[in-house]
Amino acid sequence: MNVSIKLKNTLFIIVGSAFFAFGLINFNIKNKLAEGGITGITLILYNLFHIDPAISNIVINIPLFLLSWKYLGKSGFIYTLIGTVGLSFFLYVFQHFLPFNIPLSGDMTLAALFAGVSIGSGLGIIFKYGGTTGGSDIVARILFKYIGWNIGKTMFLIDALVITASLIYLNFVQAMYTLVAVFVASRVIDFIQKGAYAAKAAMIISQKNDEISKVIIKNLDRSVTILNGKGGYTGQQMGVLYCVVSQSEIFRLKNLVNQIDPHAFVSIHDVYEVFGEGFTLDSDKKPIN
Repeated sequence: MNVSIKLKNTLFIIVGSAFFAFGLINFNIKNKLAEGGITGITLILYNLFHIDPAISNIVINIPLFLLSWKYLGKSGFIYTLIGTVGLSFFLYVFQHFLPFNIPLSGDMTLAALFAGVSIGSGLGIIFKYGGTTGGSDIVARILFKYIGWNIGKTMFLIDALVITASLIYLNFVQAMYTLVAVFVASRVIDFIQKGAYAAKAAMIISQKNDEISKVIIKNLDRSVTILNGKGGYTGQQMGVLYCVVSQSEIFRLKNLVNQIDPHAFVSIHDVYEVFGEGFTLDSDKKPIN
């Protein structure tokens, strides 16, 4: 069996599991906040029957491991196994060996925000390095792999169903704060998934393309690509400038274009990952530390 398992991925999945477990124990359980997916079911069992979530997490996920083997491949299965076992391990550790006293019961807003950031960071790291923690994570990754559905939003929908079931032991206010935590977690997951090299891309249509491109190259030290375009209404051939800049440079770019041609058409959109010179490589094509 040829399985490619990277030590770096394994270590980061373990670290992500620790973040997830820390948030679940210290923010969710201690402040009566629920959670979605299989983790949410373990919290229901914990609050109704006092079943240790470290144990129920493993037991419930056993049949779902078969899905990760079939749909995520052998490496994905092993990473999922590491993430799930790691989560149960750290849940047990933070409950019995490393308890933290974080008194947030008087401020449920902070509790919900920290729960979302901690759990979202953990899951985001786990996903980024190819793992899951079982349950709805597996379903979200399968839908992302085969359909392209956004992982964070897919998990938010699944989690909402489980949180509704959690009203068995939650009051309405606690359920609302739980939704806040889950929403924050989904945004943090997406932020981590999108990568560190986020930027802005600009499409510029102007009668003064040459002047604009020269100014961008000189003042921003960014390259510009000229694409061939054709007006849909006029049928006129025209050049379209395409330029990718860092988020901090987008304001300067707009000002430069406006100074040269106030009538230029400019479209700006987010770029979630950028690789290459000026972002991950320097002018000598060497990685930027």
